[in-house]
Amino acid sequence: MLLISLFIATLFLAYSNGANDNFKGVATLFGSRTSSYQTAILWATFTTLGGAVTATFLASTLITNFSVKGLVPDAIANEPEFRIAVAIAAGLTILVATLMGFPISTTHSLTGAIIGAGLVAIGLKVNFVTLGNSFILPLLLSPIIAISLGVGIYSLSNYIISKWNLPVNQKMIDNCHFISAGIVSFARGLNDTPKIFSIVLIIEYFSVQGGMITIAIAMALGGLLNSQKVAITMSEKITSINHTQGLSANIVTAILVILASRFGLPISTTYVSVGSIFGVGLTSKKPNMHVFYQILLSWILTLPTAAIISGITYRLLQG
Repeated sequence: MLLISLFIATLFLAYSNGANDNFKGVATLFGSRTSSYQTAILWATFTTLGGAVTATFLASTLITNFSVKGLVPDAIANEPEFRIAVAIAAGLTILVATLMGFPISTTHSLTGAIIGAGLVAIGLKVNFVTLGNSFILPLLLSPIIAISLGVGIYSLSNYIISKWNLPVNQKMIDNCHFISAGIVSFARGLNDTPKIFSIVLIIEYFSVQGGMITIAIAMALGGLLNSQKVAITMSEKITSINHTQGLSANIVTAILVILASRFGLPISTTYVSVGSIFGVGLTSKKPNMHVFYQILLSWILTLPTAAIISGITYRLLQG
């Protein structure tokens, strides 16, 4: 019964992840009116599923140990009750943020959930040193790098176009924009599917491929059914953007996501995508600082919120 509950809780986490994350790669398509909302979310769903399916063929190298951060001992992390508490807490934290329209990090929700349940399980023996690399560094570095690159790439492209009086090929810009959005969504599906599936690795009778495909479907449904509020925040509320700005922001996100995946850089896809959009908005002096500060606050509150929910859930499951 515990293992069935664990699988259901993990599907809930996957659904919440899709609801909050699936639109991030295509937010600039909708924000710049390069596409409609329906076209953007369908493109995100298709390419995310493509990444997820690809992940099933690379499962042996992509599935990481659930306790990879070393926050708690494996003996604790492998308890079904512990994993259920983490999946429920992370999923609930993400879903609440989604319903409020805030794009937050799934990785940091999981980190907070692991810490919360870990504090209940082993007290202050939780390894807090790893928080620097897994939470604080991404929180500080991701937006700064993305904002800087967003400003730089858009300013450079504008300079080159005006300096040499180059004609603007709108169709080529839009095609490149769609490709960059697809790359971001594909990379997200490739990275997040095995990360979420690793929670149910202790259920031995599930096949890896079947389990990961089920996770991918739950992610897709979350994006299709519950991504509207996050979509509006990222596409319209952070800043207004034109076609070239949208493409510039997506190029920044795509580059940083690929580099992070390749070299294990401590950055967050969520923070990068928001930061790049905010960065191009700075070039036209149109960013909504109030909304940006609200998003920053939601990022800071992600870890403690997930930790509290996880700790309470784990204690209830133990009782």
